[in-house]
Amino acid sequence: MTYKAPLKDMLFTLQHVASLDDLASLPGLEEAGYAAAAAVLEECARFNEQVLVPLNRTGDQQPATWEDGVVRTTPGFRAGLCRLCRGRLAGRSASAEFGGAGLPKLVATPCIQMLNSATCRSHCVLCSPMGRSSLAHRRLEAQRSTYLPRLVSGEWTGTMNLTEPQAGSDLSLVRSRAVPQDDGSYRISGQKIYITFGEHDMADNIVHLVLARTPEAPEGVKGMSLFIVPKFLVNDDGSPGKRNDVYCASIEHKLGIKASPTAVLVFGDDKGEVGAGAIGHLVGEQNRGLEYMFIMMNSARFSVGMQGVAVAETGLPEGRRLRPRADPGPRCRRLSRAGGHHQSSRRATHADEHEVADRGLAFAGLRGRRARRPRPPWGR
Repeated sequence: MTYKAPLKDMLFTLQHVASLDDLASLPGLEEAGYAAAAAVLEECARFNEQVLVPLNRTGDQQPATWEDGVVRTTPGFRAGLCRLCRGRLAGRSASAEFGGAGLPKLVATPCIQMLNSATCRSHCVLCSPMGRSSLAHRRLEAQRSTYLPRLVSGEWTGTMNLTEPQAGSDLSLVRSRAVPQDDGSYRISGQKIYITFGEHDMADNIVHLVLARTPEAPEGVKGMSLFIVPKFLVNDDGSPGKRNDVYCASIEHKLGIKASPTAVLVFGDDKGEVGAGAIGHLVGEQNRGLEYMFIMMNSARFSVGMQGVAVAETGLPEGRRLRPRADPGPRCRRLSRAGGHHQSSRRATHADEHEVADRGLAFAGLRGRRARRPRPPWGR
């Protein structure tokens, strides 16, 4: 597969649809003008075209593998992530306080789109922005200083753990338990499923954000709390310490994005170096876990939408390239002789229009614009 980032289209949308220059006039965003955005996007495009695109086919041919709790990712992906970190491309929109570039999400989003277009398998590991959004609260100073700099740099990656075998879309059925300890920590036990990059060999540590219930928590969604459960406990100097009691029981066998391991995680099975029960720390207040988790979920929803735009952007050129090879069939040949039009051409045009429009909608939404309609008299 070949990929050429549509830089002109992206920059046009940023400038004329999302009014990037107006955003750069706001306090603290003076460096986020058109020139800076163009430089960032050009650097990101070069990285994706030269480093990640060649890994796309390799990811399908040599998918991630699981053996005795250890997940080995596709050859080349760890080196690609290291180059991403060295280029400081992982934390463009994060605060400079934690090592990020401090750019607005409006500028970082085209980079995410290019990453997904080059290979959506690699973007799945960069879930740490969702974790950063939940940990960025001012009242979590100790947790912020411990985890955010390494999540921003890409040294560590993050996951969010909601779903359980008996609790799919109905999170009120979550049964994972969190038992308080004398030192203020909690012992976490339970099983989580569908955890993207829940286990891998691409980073020194994985920070799991886990929904669980304390013993006195009420039933239903109002009784869930959010906990930080790292794969390795963090030493006082910030280095990874003892192996926590979180274990990858298996990974899913999938039809696509095979290089992205989707893990089943077991907490509290006494398979680490800390005894029975994974050691975790409460995020914020008890029984407000779903509220905090929705910060990450909303970020994930936007990212999934951009992933759709990115895949469409990649698929359209491939469709045009392959279309002449396909036999349109006898009916289309008859229509062609009669002066008709091939449905494939119309569909390609419509898909192209949708891709451009969806990108503009996403960028304008980040800018904060809304389609204002007059309110009816009964709504005033």
